[in-house]
Order: sequence, then C-alpha cells, then structure tokens
Amino acid sequence: MITKAKKKLIQADLVEKFKRVSGFYVVDFKKMKVSDMLRLRRELRKSGVEMKVAKNTLIDRAMKEVGGFPELPDSVLQGESGIIFGYSDPVAPAKILKEQVEKFDKPQLKGAVLDGQFFEGKRLKQLANLPTKKEVYASIVGSLEAPASGIVGSINAVIRDLSSLIEEVAKQKAA
Repeated sequence: MITKAKKKLIQADLVEKFKRVSGFYVVDFKKMKVSDMLRLRRELRKSGVEMKVAKNTLIDRAMKEVGGFPELPDSVLQGESGIIFGYSDPVAPAKILKEQVEKFDKPQLKGAVLDGQFFEGKRLKQLANLPTKKEVYASIVGSLEAPASGIVGSINAVIRDLSSLIEEVAKQKAA
C-alpha cells in the first residue's frame, strides 16, 4: 500500500510533467510482459518521450491541478493506466505507439490530448500520420527555399547567356 506521502510525491512529479507537456497519451498496459514494457520505454526514450505509470486518481488530480486540459471520459482513466508524455513533439509518441501496436498488439491507446483537444484511442493511426515538428519545419524551409533557388537559377542563366554573348562578340572582333 502506498503511503500518503508517497502519493503526494507521485502527484507532484505528475504535475511537473503535465506543466511541460505538449501532448500526452493514456495507454492500457494490461497483459504486457516486463520485457515488453522495457522495450516500449526504451523506444520512447530514444525520441525524448517519457512514460509514467500511476494510479488513475493521482493522474486525474495532477491534471486538474495543472488545469487547461479537457475533461477525459471516465473510460480513459480506468484499469491500469500509463501516461506517455510528449514534450517537444506531441506526435512522436503516436508514431512509436502505432509501431508497437502493429508489431506486438500492445499497449492499447485509451486516449490522447494534443494541443488541448482529446482524441479517442481508436484514432491512433490518424494521430500517427500527422507530421512531426521536424517534418513541418522541413516543409516550410523547402517552401521558402524553392523561390530563392528559382531566382538564383534565373540569375545564373542570365549571367551564362551574357558570358556566351560576350565570348561570341570577342570571336567576331578577333576574326
């Protein structure tokens, strides 16, 4: 049995994590072996994502203490729950979860909160198909770079044509 002091420490830790989070996922890790859980945590850590297992009441209290999150349906915080915190990129955990579910059929996503909006667990594939922040940044940079490279190409073409013209005039004057 967990003491009140230990519960307060766990809740304080959850509050600190919820304050920094850009998105989080609630998963059901029931029927997962320890080796499966370790593999999942290892994959999450590689992407700068963290998983925390806690009692549902402590998770709920921490969310309410931080505030700003949508009310989760009762079915989400029932049974065995783990919270996967996405700090810098809210979509990264969805991609990892989708991969794990496809390979091992575990864990099951109960729900997710991204940018203050709740998504049901059955929408994992849609969440995983969203672009990551890096992909969005690359797309923006590519869009900005395309006109600039077009201008550079045009200027180079004019310079090349001008140098060809000067070379032809020099050949004619020499002849």
